[in-house]
Order: sequence, then structure tokens, then C-alpha cells
Amino acid sequence: MELASAVSGSIRAPDRGLLWSKWRIPLLDSRSNRVSVGVGRSVKEMRAARRIASLVVNASSGGAERETLVVEKTGLRDFKVLAGRPLPFGATACEDGVNFAVYSGSAEAATLCLFTLSDLKENKVSEQISLDPVVNRTGNVWHVFLEGDLKNLLYGYKIDGKFQPEEGHYYDYSRVILDPYAKAVTSREEYGVLGLDGGNWPQMAGMIPVSDDEFDWEGDLPLRLPQKDLVIYEMHVRGFTKHDSSKVDFPGTYIGATEKLDYLKELGINCVELMPCQEFNEMEYFGHSTAMKGNKVNFWGYSTINYFSPMIRYSSAGMSNCGHDAINEFKTFVREAHKRGIEVLLDVVFNHTAEGNENGPILSFRGADNSTYYMLAPKGEFYNYSGCGNTFNCNHPVVRQFIVDCLRYWVVEMHVDGFRFDLASILTRSSRLWDSINVYGNPKDGDTLTTGSPLGTPPLIDMISNDPILRGVKLIAEAWDSGGLYQVGQFPHWAVWSEWNGQYRDIVRQFIKGTNGFSGAFAQCLCGSPNLYQAGGRKPWNSINFVCAHDGFTLADLVTYNNKCNLSNGEDNRDGENHNLSWNCGEEGECASITVRRLRKRQMRNFFLCLMVSQGVPMIYMGDEYGHSKGGNNNTYCHDNHLNYFRWDRKEDSSSDFYRFCHLMIKFRSECESLGLDDFPIGDRLQWHGHRHCAPDWSITSRFVAFSMTDKVMQEIYIAFNTSHLPVTVSLPERPGYIWEPLVDTSKPSPYDFLSDDLPDKPIAIKQYAGFLHSNLYPMLSYSSIILILRPDPESLL
Repeated sequence: MELASAVSGSIRAPDRGLLWSKWRIPLLDSRSNRVSVGVGRSVKEMRAARRIASLVVNASSGGAERETLVVEKTGLRDFKVLAGRPLPFGATACEDGVNFAVYSGSAEAATLCLFTLSDLKENKVSEQISLDPVVNRTGNVWHVFLEGDLKNLLYGYKIDGKFQPEEGHYYDYSRVILDPYAKAVTSREEYGVLGLDGGNWPQMAGMIPVSDDEFDWEGDLPLRLPQKDLVIYEMHVRGFTKHDSSKVDFPGTYIGATEKLDYLKELGINCVELMPCQEFNEMEYFGHSTAMKGNKVNFWGYSTINYFSPMIRYSSAGMSNCGHDAINEFKTFVREAHKRGIEVLLDVVFNHTAEGNENGPILSFRGADNSTYYMLAPKGEFYNYSGCGNTFNCNHPVVRQFIVDCLRYWVVEMHVDGFRFDLASILTRSSRLWDSINVYGNPKDGDTLTTGSPLGTPPLIDMISNDPILRGVKLIAEAWDSGGLYQVGQFPHWAVWSEWNGQYRDIVRQFIKGTNGFSGAFAQCLCGSPNLYQAGGRKPWNSINFVCAHDGFTLADLVTYNNKCNLSNGEDNRDGENHNLSWNCGEEGECASITVRRLRKRQMRNFFLCLMVSQGVPMIYMGDEYGHSKGGNNNTYCHDNHLNYFRWDRKEDSSSDFYRFCHLMIKFRSECESLGLDDFPIGDRLQWHGHRHCAPDWSITSRFVAFSMTDKVMQEIYIAFNTSHLPVTVSLPERPGYIWEPLVDTSKPSPYDFLSDDLPDKPIAIKQYAGFLHSNLYPMLSYSSIILILRPDPESLL
């Protein structure tokens, strides 16, 4: 009778839909994160709720405004529980409460779970609200609106349905899962520390947003730097300042990295590419490793749990304010980077998640709708194009909308400037539902595509490329995956996508170390790889050029080791790339003769000079600018130690003369109009040379490449690479009334490797070459490169 009397009054709140009269709290099992089902609503109550639904339809067609129904007081707080709305997904703060909406295509029941922070730490659910399949479900979306004060609360879901892995279903009502759209994730507060129960997967919950949570952006706006002008710095948020020598107040955090932004500006960096800092579990495969002499963690972070949440343990605030403060710390980093003219890109991992294969945990996507979010074989097996146990079902309609929503959030709410997509070729593979009727609405002859087949026009890439918000940001693809799909130069691009140019890396490594047969390919790299990008209508700046990145040897190790040294990873040296195209310059390891060490420094300068004078966008890996070594380990994914920490003490060391060279080369690139062209260089401003000017040698045995470029600022520059073991004297292009002046010679020790204007004895250093230069000649040692600048000849004026 209680429900009947309620129906006689108003049962609709403005814009919130239906509310129920009663709900019961299931029993809690404090021993784990599993929750006992307990007592639900009676059949009579369920029927009454359906009766309310039908009456509301009638009431909505007319009648006066009436009082809203107040829900019974609960053990936690007083709420009004309304039907809510199916969109937008996630928890959405409104003026008088929060709307919750979650997708699940095959669920039979859903329960919203609320936590206080203290209960979460004890793996206890504070309150549960069972969702009515009639009132709180629209299509495949479960939703509810809670009217009241939800500040400092967290949430998750229990979703029930079939547990039939062979059909792709992993519903488990005993588990509380994360909302895929949660904006911050709370579980453990301290990086590298297990949960209170000693486990490495404690219960997680999402932050409930509040409507009055405002961040002061101080007028921040997108920088929109031309991509051709970028110098990208790939960095790890924790590794950047975790070492004691960083001397920041909060090492290993967003705030710590913010304190060091002036260093990046000084170096000449105008774009940082952050290695994964969306929520992941660094304790995912935690364990003591005798080989490591410490604990093994997931340091790199390529194993995402939640794509909307910034990594909370990169925050000095930790779980305070239920994750709001962590979000604000990330925003502070972005805001302060923009103040210094530095754009922020995120490395995002939409190719797989932390849930792994069938033996992995049920955390979020798997418990919400495994068959939607993952690419599955007919009997429920997980396709593994990522090499990490599962493959995100990127081109499924629900999943691709999820990815677009996520990217938009980071651009609009977090002010990031773009993204680098890890193993992006997976984003081009067909989804589990792929067929012509599903995609195009009608059958097509010859449509034999199966799950995972590469698509010429992938719907997800199409959506991102033409999205009114995302089209204007930087989009960079790692255009390959672990399933053998390699798309460098062929990634579907819609004229907006760039690529990590893996071919540039491999060709430059081989030419610089003196391998025959690469002079022509090396010249293509210097020009921005037109062989890869010109025919498709793209430009040099669509090529992200790099010699080293987070996976693989550092620049110092590239010239120190022929073989990887990964024993400390605890995998018997089986992990990591075996073909590194490296050269140790004659002796293996760091203990080497003076002659070998000098040659190594020369080779490092050669690589960096090549990177800075190539058309396209240069990318530097964190620490390479001072010669950071990982001891030959080319796969340091599991090390939370000095191998992955930026060594500020070594950067400041007087012996680190390589930093000076890198800083000056970046500055030189920014000053030269000809080294960041809008289009590929052509013959009217570019000339190729060999040992004799205008006589390039493209033979298979050639190890010499030189070119000259007209420049609106420098007038003309001459750049040459001699990667032979023999010295050579080169003849320079004749320019009557002018003389070539040496600027860079990598064979010289610092500071004479770069003759900067502030070098006191620069005139003396130049004069030493006067005899050669007045004869249009220049002597080059083996394994060296040079840059000469055309200057007016004072003697021609006499």
C-alpha cells in the first residue's frame, strides 16, 4: 500500500525520469572484494515498480506538477533514486546529483555499488543499488540518477549474466568492476606498494564527479604549433624526476615533472610525448626477482586499466579527494607546459588492456561486456594481435565510440594536444562483428573479411580523422602490431595522421655505422621519406623521425653494445629485440679503450646531427641528450630503478659534453628555415654531392652522402656524412664572393664539435681550416659529419 499511495502523487522529477520507492542493500563480505548477493526486492515490489513505470507514461501526457517521491533513508546517506538517462556514459555530475550509465549488451542484471574511501581500503562495499531492468534500462544501457550529496564517494558496478567463456561471456556478479568511463580510479595510494591484504589487485573504484569541481586554467588555450616545427621529447613521468639527483619536492610525480619543464625549454623541446599515464597497475606482475636484485614491476605502463583516468600514483596527492586532486595535478602539468610553449601528447594503448587472456582478471571491460570489447574467435578464444593476451575490438560500433569519447575528453577537459597510438595497426583491423551488412547496411559481393582482417577504410580511423574536435590535434600512429601487420607509409591517414617512421630508424642506424648499400635510402630519410609519404599526399612532417625510443637501446647503448644484456629482466635474456642494428665501435660494453670511447661519442653526435638536419619531425628519447645508458638492456619495462631514471647528476657532470652539442643542434635546426619545410625539398634548392661537388655516389659501396640547401636565414648550408673507416677530403660547391665556414664537425672534441658564437677561440678554430676553405676543400675524418655555412668572403671585398 505504501507504493500505491506514492503513485497518487508526482513520481517524476524534472529531467530525471522515474524513481523507485525502495531498494535493499545486499550483504557484504569483508574478506575480499566479492560481495554476497543478499536480499533483493520482492516480486511484489518489482511488479509495483513496473506499475509505476506505466503510470508515469500516462502522467507525462498531462496533469499538474506534484511532489516527488522521497526514497527511504539508507545507512550511508539520504538519496533520491531516479531512473536516470542512458547518455552520456559514465558518471555525470549535475546540479542536484549524479547520473550513472553503463553499457552491457548481454547483462541480465546490474547493481550500482558505492564506496567510502575507508570501506574501499577494506574491500567493502558501502551501499548497493539494484537497477530495475524495466525502469533503469534503455536498450543495452543501464542507468540511474542519484539525487543528493555524493561528494567523496566512489562507485563501481556488479553486472550479472552468463559466465560462458566459450560464448565470450565472463559475467561474474560477485565482482565489483570499474566503469570503463570512470574519470579517476582509486585503489592503492602509494606506487609500488601492495594493497592492505597483500594482494596486487585490490578492489578498485571510480571517482564520483561533483558539479563544483573547477580547475583554474588561467586562460590556457591550445598552442597549435605547426607540426613541422616540433621537436618531440619522449619521456616517462615517473622516471623523469624519481632519481634523488632531481632534487624536486615530489619526485616521480606530475608536480615533479612540472618543476623540470624549464629544463626542457632550455634544451629546445617544444613537445613532450608522455609514455602511458592512463591508469594502469604497476604491480600487475609484481614479484621479487633475484636477477633484478629487487622487485619486478610494470614500469612503462603499456597495460591500461582505465583510459579516462590519469595514473593516480603519479600524483603527489594520491587518493586525496577521491582522485580529484590527481586530475588537477595532471592539468597543472599541461597548463605549465603550455606557458613555456611546450605541447603535450599522450601515448595511448587502445590495442589491448590489462585484463589479458582467459586467465586474466575481471576488472572492467571483461565484466561489463567481454564479447563487445575484445576481439574473439568463434569459440571465445582471445585474438592476440597485441602480443599481450587480448586485442581491443576497436572497430566495433560501441568500442570505437568509446575511444572517440575518451580522446575528446583528454583534449577538451585535460587540454592535451594530441596522441601517439601504440601498435596503431590494430586500430585498422576488422572487429568481431565485421561483415558488410553490419557496416554498410547491405551485403557486398566478395566480402570475405574475417575478424582481425586489415581494413582499407577503418571506421575508427575514419571517425577520429573527421571528428570536429580530434581532427585539429596531433595524431601519430605506431603503424605496426605484433600480428605482423606493418603499415609504415601506408597507414590510413585522411591527410591528418603521422607515423613513427621505423624505416628511418633502421636505415639511419645502418648507414651511420658504415653498412654498404644504404646511401640512397639514407638520402630519402634526409628528405623526409618521400618514398613513403609523397605519393599518398602527405608531407615531410607526417614522418616522426627517431633513432632511439623507450623500447630498444638508448643512444649511448646503441654505440656500446652489439648484443642485448637483458638478464636482469628475469627472462633468461629471451625478451627484447635481437636485431638492434647497433655497433659497439670495436669493443663490447662500457669498459673500453680511449680510442673506442672517442669513436662512440663521435657516432652519438653523428646520429643526433642526422636527426636534426632531416626533414620531418625529430623525436628524442629522454636521457639521450646526456648519454644515458641502461647497461645494454633494450627492454627495461619492468625496472623501477636507475635504468629508467633520468640521471640529473650525470647531466650536470662536466664530462657530459654531449648535452651541449644536442642543445646547440636543436637551436640550429630551429633557426634554419630549410630544415623544417612544408613540403619535400626539390632541385631548385637542394643539390646532392659526393667527394666532388655535384657528383653524388649512389653505388652499393658508397658510404658518403652530402647535400647543400639554400636557406632564407643562413643563405646556404652544406652537410656531409662520411661513414667510411677512411678519411676523405671533399671538394665544396663553388660560390664566387663567398666562403664556406665550418660550424659543426663531429670528429672534434667538445667544445670544438660545435663552433657556437659564444666560443672565445672560435675565430682561431676557423682559421685553422683557412687553407682548405679558400681552396673549396674540407678534410673529413672517418665516421664523421659536418655542417658548413656560406658566408661572404672578406678577401673578395679587397
